[in-house]
Amino acid sequence: MHADVFAALGDETRLGLIVRLSDGGPASIARLSEGTGMTRQAVTKHLNVLRHARLARHRRQGRETLWDVAPEGFEAARAFIDLVSRQWDARLETLRQFVED
Repeated sequence: MHADVFAALGDETRLGLIVRLSDGGPASIARLSEGTGMTRQAVTKHLNVLRHARLARHRRQGRETLWDVAPEGFEAARAFIDLVSRQWDARLETLRQFVED
């Protein structure tokens, strides 16, 4: 799961879509494609990658599909980064103790 998250965020276009969704709230594919030079199909493809990584979600509202950020996906990614950070802190502390002894 974590590899999907970081692969999805590693793409500049998808990262830009997350930023737009974070700033403006739920948005349609038409709105997300405005001013990007991308087709709606291309935006949809990127949004589906984000959905698969559990970073974005969608819901139907009338005739439109609205997309927004899925906070739980980011919380899981942050928890993973925090775990790795704690592991590195512990390793660095072990190294510091070794060097000082």
